[in-house]
Amino acid sequence: MRLRALLALFAAALVIWGAPLLGLAVAGQPLAPYLEFPPRTQALGHAPFSWAALIVFALPALGAAALYAAGLARARPRQAPATQRFPWWGWIGLALVTLGWALAWSEGLVPPEWRRQTFTPLWLGYVVTMNALAYRRSGRSPLTHQRRWLLALFPASAAFWWLFEYLNQYTGNWYYSGVAATGAWDYFLQATLPFSTVLPAVVCTRAWLASFARLGALALPPVRGHAGLAWGALLLGALALGGLGLWPEQLFALLWLAPLLVLAGLQKVLVGESLFAPLTHGDWRPVLLPALAALVCGLFWEMWNWGSAAQWHYSVPYVQRFHVFEMPLLGYAGYLPFGVECLLAADLVARIVRGRDSSSPDSQSDTAHEGI
Repeated sequence: MRLRALLALFAAALVIWGAPLLGLAVAGQPLAPYLEFPPRTQALGHAPFSWAALIVFALPALGAAALYAAGLARARPRQAPATQRFPWWGWIGLALVTLGWALAWSEGLVPPEWRRQTFTPLWLGYVVTMNALAYRRSGRSPLTHQRRWLLALFPASAAFWWLFEYLNQYTGNWYYSGVAATGAWDYFLQATLPFSTVLPAVVCTRAWLASFARLGALALPPVRGHAGLAWGALLLGALALGGLGLWPEQLFALLWLAPLLVLAGLQKVLVGESLFAPLTHGDWRPVLLPALAALVCGLFWEMWNWGSAAQWHYSVPYVQRFHVFEMPLLGYAGYLPFGVECLLAADLVARIVRGRDSSSPDSQSDTAHEGI
């Protein structure tokens, strides 16, 4: 199981990295600008705002909202477990969040070079706090019951997000300001630390959400599976990534959707199991809960970014309007598929850490049902 899960992660990274380059090579375009590491995206001009495009791109977001409404309406909550006392270490997490937020948004309290490094302690505090909230509500949390897996998610998260930084070279949908790095190695180190908190933040937020009785019982009509779906998803994801290199303006949204298809397809093809198997009997929690968790994280990411010394900014074709903090309003819809691909990556990491089938009682896919 470990070897197959590791192979799936490696193959997914290879497809996500190589497919856009293959698309460029087929079109006879130069590859060298996309082979530099670490990737550093510059501010780019994009197609102007379009009401028609906004409406078209809003339709999937409205469909997702309808799924949540239907899932909540059909939920049959079980009796919630007895709540626990808020753990002492949760107060440490809250203190880190409070201190990190104050330093991130305040000039003069610390030197500017310190202020630019507040993202990592701030989000470490968030991860600890979410674990404490999950533990208080359910008596379980990744920090208390799945510590090895949670720790493994930090290095996996850094590699995971560097792939998105690489893909952003094609689309140019975000760029950074206020970063003071003396060279490529310094930039890599400064960026890798905050990137390492992405997967833990989403997974631990999901654990907290799953502790709510109604969210933990989300249900929708079952979806029939088919043996060819995994290969179809993998092929479609690879083609979408290839197209991303050729038509980034038109296909920019595929930056969030194509890796999801690749990860989901490879998990089934190489591991033999799918995180989405519960959908066949109406259990949609493996999709709806991580998507909602990423949206919650997204609101905090964008809010804390807004007043920080080192920031990211967005430059998105067609829908660059109605900002909430730095993010165009419709851009928050991208967090929904992003959350699902976070859980897919975390599931494969769990299989590597545990080295056992996901059918075991304490496995990641089981915790996807009970609250990670």
